[in-house]
Amino acid sequence: MECFHTRFSAWTPFSNKSLNRQLFQERVALISHWFDLWTSKQRQEFLFTIFLRCTKSQLRFVEDWFSERTQVAKVDFSTVLPRFISLYIFSFLNPKDLCASAQVSWPWKFLTEQDCLWMPKCIRFGWFLPYTPTDNEYGAWKHHYIACVSSLDWLIPREATAIYGTLNEPKTEDEELQERQREKCLRKIIWEKIALRKKELFKVRPPWVSGTCCSRLLKSKCQPRLSQALRDRVGLHEALEKQLVLASLEALPKRSNVSGSHSYPLLLKKTWHGVHKNDNSSSYASQPHFLLISSRIPACEMVVDSIKAGIISVVYEHSSLTLESLLYLIEKALDGQKVQSMGIFSDGDSREINLLQGYKIGIKNLLKPEVRDFWEKLGGYVASEEEGGHVDLFVPLGASEAGMEVLSQLSQLTGTFFTAPTGIATGSYQHIFSDWLGRPWERAPCSIYFSESKLQMWSSFTDILEDTLKSVRKQLSPLFKELQKNISARIIGQLTFDNMSMANILNNQEIAQALADGLMELTKDNSERNVLEDNPRDTKSSLSKNDPNLEMLVKLERKLQMDSAEKRSRVVGELLESERKYVQMLEIVRDVYVTPLKAALSSNRAILSAANIHIIFSDILQILSLNRQFLDNLRDRLREWGPAHCVGEVFLKFGSRLNTYTNFFNNYPVVLRTMEKCREMIPAFRAFLKRHDKTIVTKMLSLPELLLYPSRRFEEYVNLLYALRLHTPAEHADRGDVTTAIDQLKKYKSYIDRMKQNISMKDQLSEIQRIVWGCPTLSEENRYLIRVQDVAQLHCCDEAVSFSLRLYEHTRDLSLFLFNDALLVSSRGTSHTPFERTSKSTYQFIASVALHRLLVEDIPDSKYIKNAFILHGPKREWICATEVEDDKFLWLSVLQSAIKSSMEK
Repeated sequence: MECFHTRFSAWTPFSNKSLNRQLFQERVALISHWFDLWTSKQRQEFLFTIFLRCTKSQLRFVEDWFSERTQVAKVDFSTVLPRFISLYIFSFLNPKDLCASAQVSWPWKFLTEQDCLWMPKCIRFGWFLPYTPTDNEYGAWKHHYIACVSSLDWLIPREATAIYGTLNEPKTEDEELQERQREKCLRKIIWEKIALRKKELFKVRPPWVSGTCCSRLLKSKCQPRLSQALRDRVGLHEALEKQLVLASLEALPKRSNVSGSHSYPLLLKKTWHGVHKNDNSSSYASQPHFLLISSRIPACEMVVDSIKAGIISVVYEHSSLTLESLLYLIEKALDGQKVQSMGIFSDGDSREINLLQGYKIGIKNLLKPEVRDFWEKLGGYVASEEEGGHVDLFVPLGASEAGMEVLSQLSQLTGTFFTAPTGIATGSYQHIFSDWLGRPWERAPCSIYFSESKLQMWSSFTDILEDTLKSVRKQLSPLFKELQKNISARIIGQLTFDNMSMANILNNQEIAQALADGLMELTKDNSERNVLEDNPRDTKSSLSKNDPNLEMLVKLERKLQMDSAEKRSRVVGELLESERKYVQMLEIVRDVYVTPLKAALSSNRAILSAANIHIIFSDILQILSLNRQFLDNLRDRLREWGPAHCVGEVFLKFGSRLNTYTNFFNNYPVVLRTMEKCREMIPAFRAFLKRHDKTIVTKMLSLPELLLYPSRRFEEYVNLLYALRLHTPAEHADRGDVTTAIDQLKKYKSYIDRMKQNISMKDQLSEIQRIVWGCPTLSEENRYLIRVQDVAQLHCCDEAVSFSLRLYEHTRDLSLFLFNDALLVSSRGTSHTPFERTSKSTYQFIASVALHRLLVEDIPDSKYIKNAFILHGPKREWICATEVEDDKFLWLSVLQSAIKSSMEK
């Protein structure tokens, strides 16, 4: 038996080479197998350990192995040489070659767009950046060079000859020589002055500031022409200052000339005559339909998505427009053409139209000059009543006497037929599908403007869609801020509609509706057949006995009485049904929230303390008890309902116990604060709300949303009572009680509206104060936000020249927050958050100016500036410019109205 020598172990052969080789290969295979199973980090650690154990000769072997297999024939010098050497090489290229080099590769593009290459080329021609680039911004000087070159004014010889002319008389040699010498001397003097001027500028400020004599880093020497100079010189008192402010408002350009020297026509004569040159019926048939939609409508994006193709639509902001600016938007959309019909889809009730913030169109203010002028001009864009034109108001004005009076006066003012729905659907917008007042045309207004299936879906899920779209708007609105309002709203609405898979729901609804319509027709046929079979002789005898004309009058009177009694019964039925649903919503609060919390408290596993439960739920439980009694009284009254029965006294009894609601509304802010504090500090309550909020049992609503139902209910009470009084004859015993109940509930509703408005204003002011850094306290009584306008702040380079030749530089971006009594000026920046697609705007407080001390001056459009105006404060002035012409007009219109309103107080 052969004896084996071993080394370092009893199983490694030393002298037997074949066994040693075999064993080495097995171990290499084992290590390779392990290496394949390791992660990248483990492999790197293994290689690092191996290379540390290698000798220099072994490392050289590895280097030679790599050099043989990865031979380098050509190398990009920008990736090998230090960056400053590469930049020095590129500095010898002219701008055209630099732009060509930027197209070679990404490293070359990065190097050739560095500011150190382009800044000397710009400074050489006196082109300076109007702002300081940020640390992470590159390519600013290159873009500035290209912009300056593309905006140069140059003329070919033929154009120069046409503008300046030529010298036709030939000159002698001596005259030409003298002229050349004179030009040479002048050129030398100009060069010397330019060089001296540049040296002075470079001594004063850094080279990235504008090359003109004015700089945004230096204090402005241009004093306001209307504000500070006159105030300091004359020592104006308040009366004279008020006259000065009013004079500045009167000097502003009107709608026909808002852009200064050039105006944008609102009604193009060419287009107008082209549309209305023929008076035949075919021209009327070709007239389009127009729809105006308010942003105050809940889930208005879904309404916009429901609009049919071919309908001209405008979505307007409810809180940041005036009647004049709204009329401008309408006229611009129509572009001089008349429409067959115009629909106005806005918020409102059975008595008035909530068209804009501060403009509730009703009987009291309809004849005011500005309101009357608005409706008269609006009616001029609709075809006359003889031509089939009409204005459709999607507000239930036909459900009350005051609303019908509004429609009548509007028709008299404009000469156009106005119509509105007659039904009332509490808690929803289903009234737009009811009968319309005096509708002489074939199709209902909803089918004229909308796809009825989508609109029906919107009206059924309004509250849920509005809650959903709040988060959708927050995510998508920054992406669509450059688009028009109606386009972005249509995109958001279509996106929401598609993601909610409503197509299948609509198909099922159409099938169910078809079956319901068929059953209703069968029921009507059977009832009519039974009536004819029961009284065939009586009908014939009554028709034969009396005069036909008298019989028709009697039938018509009976029909009107029956219709009035039937409609009155429907209103009372709607009142009972809506009250039943309202009590059910209050019972959800009791059953889902209060009962489990009290049960946990009694079982020594309390989620909330007894004091917190009492603070949050005691008032809502008292309201539930009150409305259950009210519901029982209504049920008792309607069990044997007839035309002579009354419900007004039930409302009067209910109105005498409204102190319960007063306590609830007074304590509502305390309830919200207590609930939010418990949510943050008590994990068990936070988990409890997470389990119960927005479930099927709670109708997909949260606890704060359920607590808002009492504030909405009084609006429904008033609308239903108005509809009840409309269908109650003057001699009826219930009319007086209903009128008294309306007055009583209207007063209480106005109190609720004021309180809700104050809470909303405070929240809005708190949010603005939070986002504007350094902002002073904004909370003041009766202060509210009107409009926010983004503008660019400009600086005039030389005020000695005329307006048409003045040059301006863009210094920074501003955001103007217009309140009803003050103007807040803040600078606007942009912040980017990692891993987020949209950027956020940041605001820095600059100044606040009272509106009664603010002067506004227009800057005419010129070759060098567009859409600009000046705001003069007591101590400072701002030259501002909007991005588009429409923003300037809308801003000046709203600002002018706000200043006049503040001075009238």
